[in-house]
Amino acid sequence: MANFSDISGIKQWGLTLGGAALVSTALFFTYFKTQRQANDTAQQALTAKLQENAQLAPYRTKLADIDRQIANLKQQLEIEQRIVPDQKDVDGFMKMIDAEALKAGVELRRYTALPVTSKEFYSEVPFEVELDGPYYSMLSFFDQVSKLERIVNVSNLLVANTKKGSEAKAKHQYQYAPNESVVATCTATTFFSHDTMPAAAPATAKGRI
Repeated sequence: MANFSDISGIKQWGLTLGGAALVSTALFFTYFKTQRQANDTAQQALTAKLQENAQLAPYRTKLADIDRQIANLKQQLEIEQRIVPDQKDVDGFMKMIDAEALKAGVELRRYTALPVTSKEFYSEVPFEVELDGPYYSMLSFFDQVSKLERIVNVSNLLVANTKKGSEAKAKHQYQYAPNESVVATCTATTFFSHDTMPAAAPATAKGRI
C-alpha cells in the first residue's frame, strides 16, 4: 500500500479535501445539528415568550389603573372612617365637642346618653347636651359643629334666657358668668358603622348622665 507521501500532490489535495468533507459532514450531522436544534428550541421559546409579553402588555396599563383605583378607594375609606367611624369612640366624640365648645367660648355642662338606634349599615348614637354662654358664642359653636369632618346632627334645640333655663329643659341652675346670656339643650347624634354595635355610654365627667 502506497504511503500518503508517495501520492502525487493533486491526489494528496483531493484526499485532504475529501477527509475535511467527511469530517464536516460528520460534524454537521452530530454536533452542529444538535446545536442547531438547541438554537431552534431556544428561538421558539423566545418567540413564545415575546408573544406572551405582547399579550400581557395591554394589562400593564390596566394594572396601573387598578393600583390607582385601589389607592383612591383606600383614601376614600380613610375619609369615610373619619366621618362615620367603625368603632364605638364615644370618648373621642365628647372630646371633639368639648374642643369646639372651648373654641367658641361656650360652657358644656352635661351629656346624657340616649337609646341607640340601629339601622341597616350604621347605628345612631344620640346624646342630650346642655350648654350655656354668650348668644353669639352659642351661634359660633353650632356653626363649628356643622363643619366638623365627622357627622354630628343637632336636633331638638331649645334656647332660653339664663334666668329661665327650665324653658330650655335645663336640668340644673349654675353660677353663670356675667357675659353668659343663654342656656341651650339639644340632641347631638353621632354615627358608627355596624362593625361594632355601639351602646349608650355611662356618665363620665362634667355631669354626663
